[in-house]
Amino acid sequence: MTMKSNSESPTKRRPSTFQNWISLSGMVIVIAAFFAFVLLWLMELLGGSSNPYMGILAFLVAPGFLILGLVIMFAGAWMERRRLNRTHEPRPLMVDLSHPKHRKRLLIFASGTIGFLFLTAFGSYQTFHLTESTTFCGQVCHTVMEPEMTTYQHGPHARVSCVECHIGSGATWFVRSKLSGTYQVYATLFNKYPKPVPTPVKNLRPAQDTCEHCHWPKSFVGDTVRSYPSFLGDEENTEYTVKLELKVGGADPNRGPTGGIHWHMNVANKVEYYAEDETRQTIPWVRVTHPDGQVVVYRADGFEDQVDETKVRRMDCMDCHNRPAHNYQSPNKAVNVAMSLGRLDRSLPGIKAQAVTALVAEYATKDEALAGIAEALRSEYSGQPEEKVTQAVQEVQTIYARSFFPAMKADWRSYPNNIGHKEWPGCFRCHDNNHQSEDGEKALESSRCDTCHIILAQGSGEELDQLDAKGQEFKHPGEEYDTAFLCSDCHDGGI
Repeated sequence: MTMKSNSESPTKRRPSTFQNWISLSGMVIVIAAFFAFVLLWLMELLGGSSNPYMGILAFLVAPGFLILGLVIMFAGAWMERRRLNRTHEPRPLMVDLSHPKHRKRLLIFASGTIGFLFLTAFGSYQTFHLTESTTFCGQVCHTVMEPEMTTYQHGPHARVSCVECHIGSGATWFVRSKLSGTYQVYATLFNKYPKPVPTPVKNLRPAQDTCEHCHWPKSFVGDTVRSYPSFLGDEENTEYTVKLELKVGGADPNRGPTGGIHWHMNVANKVEYYAEDETRQTIPWVRVTHPDGQVVVYRADGFEDQVDETKVRRMDCMDCHNRPAHNYQSPNKAVNVAMSLGRLDRSLPGIKAQAVTALVAEYATKDEALAGIAEALRSEYSGQPEEKVTQAVQEVQTIYARSFFPAMKADWRSYPNNIGHKEWPGCFRCHDNNHQSEDGEKALESSRCDTCHIILAQGSGEELDQLDAKGQEFKHPGEEYDTAFLCSDCHDGGI
C-alpha cells in the first residue's frame, strides 16, 4: 500500500473584522473623546480654580462620545463578519502608497482625522468657558429663570458667576445640584415648574462656603452711614429723607469692638431658629448659644410645641441678605430712587403716586403692562410738557421691566426681602417684643430704633444739615402712627 505524503501548506490568516472604514471611523471618535478628556482635565488642573460643570464635560460628555465610538467600531466589525459569513471573501483594509487612489483616500482620511481632533479641542475649550458663563445658567439652560437673570444683571453681584454661589467647588455639592437639576430639566421641558419659583433655595450651600470667600466675617468692622430718600404721595411729591448711622459692627476683636448687626454672624455666637413656614417669615423659636456656653431659648407667646431639631437652622448671612443677587425692588422704593436721581421729574404733580399706581396695576403680559403704563401716565399728564411725560413713561416702563414678570408671577410681593424691616418683617421676625425666654428675659425690643441704627438727620432741605451724633427721635412724616404696629403692617411696597 502506497502512502502519499501531503506537504502541509501554511494556513492563510483571516483578516480582522475591524479592518473596515466604519470601525476605523469609530476608532477616530474614541481617540478624540480620550483627547478631549485629557484636555479638559489639564485645563481644570492648570486653571487654578474649580469649575463645577467640569464633571459633566470630563466624566459624562467625553466618556459618552468614547462609548459612541466603541459602539461604531463594534458595529462595523459585526457588519464585516456578516459579510464574510455570506461571501467568504476577505476584504482586508490595505493601503498601497504606490497606488494614486489609495494615497488620495489616505490623505482625505488623515486630513479629516486631524480636523476632527482640532474641532474636538476647540469645542472642548469653548464649552468649558460656556459652562462658566451666566448665559449658560440664565439663558441656554434655564430659560424659565428670566426673572432671576434680569434682576441678577442689575444687582450688586452681576460680576459674580451663578455657579460660584449656587454650587461652589467640591464634588459633594456638585452632585447635589445635579440631582436637583435633573428634576428641574424635567419640569422645564414639560411645563411643570411653579410660578413663581419658590424660595429660599433648599439645596443652596451654607454662606460660609460661598459668600465668605469674599465677605470674610473677620473683616467686618465699624459702622456705616446711609441716606434713604423718599417722596410722599401728595401733589407736591414732598421729599422726606432719613440719614442713618447703621451699627454694622464687627466680628474680629483684633480690628475693633465686636457687636452691632453682625453680632449675629460673630463666629463666637451661635444663633439657631425654627421657622413654621417655607419662606422663613414666621419664626416662633430662637436659640442663642453665647461664647461662655450659656444657652438661651426664646419662644413667641403661645408657642408651646416641641421643635423638631432636624428643622432647626443655624443663622448665616443668607437669613438677612436673602436677596443678594436677585432683588425685586418694590414700586415704592424703585420710584423713590428714580426721583432722587432726577430720572422722574418732581415737577409733575403727584408723579410719585401716579407712577406707583401704574406699576401695581394687574397686567396679564409684559407688553400689556408697558402699554398700560404709557396710557395711564399720558392720560394723567395730557397737559404737561411732552418731554417730561415721555421721560416719565420710559422710566416707569424700565422699572417694570426690571422687577415685574407677569408670565412667571414674579415681583416684590413674591419674594420677601429680610434686610431691614420696612416692607417685610425682616429683623422683626425675631425682634418683635413677642419672644420671651424661660426666665422672663425678652428678646431685643422692636420699638428701640437706636438698637441697630442712629438717626442722624431726617426731613428735607436744611433739616438734613442738622446732624445729631447722639441721634434723633424718629418722626414719621404725615399722620402719626401707632407704635404697636410694625413698619411692614402699613408699608407694603406701594404708596
